[in-house]
Formats: sequence, structure tokens, C-alpha cells
Amino acid sequence: MNIRKSVEGSAAALALDGRLDTTTAPELEAAIEALDASVTELTLDLENLRYISSAGLRVLLNAQKKANATGGTMTLTHVNDEIMDVFDMTGFISFLTIE
Repeated sequence: MNIRKSVEGSAAALALDGRLDTTTAPELEAAIEALDASVTELTLDLENLRYISSAGLRVLLNAQKKANATGGTMTLTHVNDEIMDVFDMTGFISFLTIE
């Protein structure tokens, strides 16, 4: 998986390309943890994400919990139909902000 990061002030955007699975989930987790504490708006661009496993879902769940706990926001953008189906079947669609 490839992760492209951009940060402007309190907003960070991570664009994911490839597969978010057991092998690559720690990379995303590390990228999110490495963000400065001043980042309160996280956007994950999933346009080029082709697959997500339970390990990837866990990373998203933890990132959402962290955003909620700190009063920040996390938004997922450009979610394709296949990934959206996974979010729907797992119930993640009910607590993730998807645009």
C-alpha cells in the first residue's frame, strides 16, 4: 500500500493506494500516530483503495475513537462501491463520516 500525506495547519489528508490488510494496516496506523497533536481534522482519501480486511477496519475504528476522544473529526472520501459494501456489512457505515 502507498500512503500520500499532506498537512495544512490542523488538517491532514492521507490518500491510500492499494490494499489495507494485515500486512499494511500497521503502516496506516503508524502514519496516523505520527500526525502532530495539533491535527484535529483527518481526511482519508480511499479512491485508490482496492481491498480492506478486518485489520484495516480495526485501524479505522481506532482512528475514529481517537478523533472522537480529542474532539476532532475523521472523514473518508471517494469510497468505492466495494469498500462501501464492507462498511455497510460490518456496520461501520453507522459511525464513520463518509463523503
